[in-house]
Amino acid sequence: MTNLLKETLEVLKKYGKSPKDVRWIGSRDGRYAITWKEFEKIANVEYDNGYGSQKVAMDLVVVGDDWWLERHEYDRSEWWEFKTLPKKKPDAKKFTKVLASQAGEIGWVTLAEINNNE
Repeated sequence: MTNLLKETLEVLKKYGKSPKDVRWIGSRDGRYAITWKEFEKIANVEYDNGYGSQKVAMDLVVVGDDWWLERHEYDRSEWWEFKTLPKKKPDAKKFTKVLASQAGEIGWVTLAEINNNE
């Protein structure tokens, strides 16, 4: 069993964040939103994050200024995943291909691998 509030605090701490850095908590589409204080009151609950169906709302996000936590699930296990806004490099290269097949690959490749001839 996992406590959702404790899990959330641990993930925030791991990435150098605290409740003070949280702007809002809600649904990924922004249709639902509450403050950290409101979240604390309802998130101090135990759930089974192991095998079985996903228990915590799959669209739940914790949002900061340029980062967020989102729920992830794989093989019926669930957790928070920390995300930040991608940063474009000053020397970013243009690309013309987005499909593995355009580079003669079958899949699981990056933009760099697909566009290696440009």
